[in-house]
Amino acid sequence: MEVKLEKRFPLAVDADRAWLVLRDIRAVAASMPGAEIGEQVDANHFQGTVKVKVGPASAIFGGDVQLLEIDPPARRLRISAKGADRGGSSASMDLTASLGVVDEKRSVLVGSSHVVVNGKFAQFGGRLIGQVSELVLAQFAINFEAAAVALPSCPAAPASAARQVAGAMAPRKTELSAFAIMWSLMKRWLRGLFGVRT
Repeated sequence: MEVKLEKRFPLAVDADRAWLVLRDIRAVAASMPGAEIGEQVDANHFQGTVKVKVGPASAIFGGDVQLLEIDPPARRLRISAKGADRGGSSASMDLTASLGVVDEKRSVLVGSSHVVVNGKFAQFGGRLIGQVSELVLAQFAINFEAAAVALPSCPAAPASAARQVAGAMAPRKTELSAFAIMWSLMKRWLRGLFGVRT
């Protein structure tokens, strides 16, 4: 099952501060619900996990994250991630993210991703996987913006940027809650069915 997404998220923070977060893979992972970066294998290669909770049961996807490209002048980052769980499901993602300038105090996060899912999760179908992916990305954008807003207005020196980003990360959920996702999907369905907000 393949899903391709292209999204734009307006940010209430300048592009310089947002770039401090985007260029730090650990900060990017900390903004993603359920994701965590573990061991750093080399300069561009990391190990990581994503935890998904469904009621009393939970699954942990372990895998690799690789930094394929980083372009500071363009404020662009490209990463590749692959992972699998013990149940035989697997997923891979190729993500390109960049920042555009709106004005001195605002920017826009632009992302393009190609996700391939195999195993039991692929049985949900492309439409459901696409909707869930959009919800996860929306929460990621909220967390990402909060981390960037919390940084000082003047960009830090490279040596201290990682510490500043780590200190600015807002509290986040450590799991990707299937209940929360299904509730959001249900609200969308009801809005479409009745044409009203729920």
